[in-house]
Amino acid sequence: MKKNILPLLIAIISIAVTFPAHSQVITKYGDNVSTLDGIIKAYYGVVSVKKGEKVSYERDSLLHIANAHVGAGYTDKQGKQQFSYMTLKQYHKLADPSLSKNGFDEREIARRVEKFGSIYHVWSTYESRNTVDGPVTERGINSIELFNDGTRFWILAWFYDGERKDNPIPAEYLK
Repeated sequence: MKKNILPLLIAIISIAVTFPAHSQVITKYGDNVSTLDGIIKAYYGVVSVKKGEKVSYERDSLLHIANAHVGAGYTDKQGKQQFSYMTLKQYHKLADPSLSKNGFDEREIARRVEKFGSIYHVWSTYESRNTVDGPVTERGINSIELFNDGTRFWILAWFYDGERKDNPIPAEYLK
């Protein structure tokens, strides 16, 4: 019986050495950026704050590649389509005071992923509230571009547009 175990043990050790376990990359804030699910969870978690709490720019910057840009599509008062484009730091300077003052909870309700090599494009449908249990105040789609360096994911950029009467979320983005 012992003779049969030795070849099995050698095979298991060979497999373990040949295919090492993929190590997880966890930021100092506990965000697992080694998986797509982990970085998307962190992406939403970083902007979700209770009223009076502060958003952590440092935590968010650990998810993004240096000099990442973000933006939003919107309709101005004249009904013309516009786009606001800025650095991640500029976004935090503009958005954080309001998020902290009113509270903000944003969560993903559907996701579509496209991938080629190390580049990922995530269409992430979201809904927002002021509190975890509050009524939905907005829905829309985040377009998130990511890079996987073989160890972890980096957010390259993200852009969003909100749902409106003239801009309903297509059914295929709600699945």
